[in-house]
Amino acid sequence: MADEVLTEVRGKVLLIKLNRPEAMNAFNQAQSDGLEAAVSRLNDDDDLTIGVLTGSEKAFSAGMDLKAFAKGESMDALGRFFRNGAEKPLIAAVERFALAGGLEAALACDLIVSAKGARFGIPEVSVGLFAAGGAMLRLPQRLPYGVAMEMALTADPISAERAHEYGLVTRLAEPGQAVDVAMELAGRIAKNAPLGVAASKKMLAATQGRTDEEFWEAQGPVMAKVWTSEDAKEGPAAFAQKREPNWSGA
Repeated sequence: MADEVLTEVRGKVLLIKLNRPEAMNAFNQAQSDGLEAAVSRLNDDDDLTIGVLTGSEKAFSAGMDLKAFAKGESMDALGRFFRNGAEKPLIAAVERFALAGGLEAALACDLIVSAKGARFGIPEVSVGLFAAGGAMLRLPQRLPYGVAMEMALTADPISAERAHEYGLVTRLAEPGQAVDVAMELAGRIAKNAPLGVAASKKMLAATQGRTDEEFWEAQGPVMAKVWTSEDAKEGPAAFAQKREPNWSGA
């Protein structure tokens, strides 16, 4: 994996760190490819339940590296992450700012933890572009429509505090503590059955753009897999025996 993205396993949590601080973690090809590799590791490792994606104390990410883009570096891996996110839950831990593709990377995560005073924005229209990495889809799902529209048309950012009021940010942290708060949240989630956690994420996402009938149809095979699993037996047994469950993910 490229040095532009670092990973660290902490129990059942994979910490993924964007590592181009000199470029405010703007995405070049190496960082894009590194992020895709880290997410694949999270998806494929049965010992991992959840991931935390972060940058540095200077910035989560300033978006796409326009110099790298101008040189013809491929951002295909980043585009796939924008579109697909991760199969397992992923929390963004934001310091200072998440702008343009940086915000879209955070939006590709399931939950956002932010340091107080951080800024979230899509300034692409100010440089002749528009936010094409998922912000047009996800911002109006997670913010009031008018707020999302104003952000898109003015290029002006909103504060972490305002984002928290609207529910885009689920937890606020003191500056420099976003990763700690995100890891605490991830640890709480990792205590639960991994199959159930992954299924819950999948089915909540499945409510978008589907009728009730389509949702129930999609849930059927997911429910069959989880409810007939070894974890489905272990959970009630642990409860009855007043002990901590030993999840197998099977």
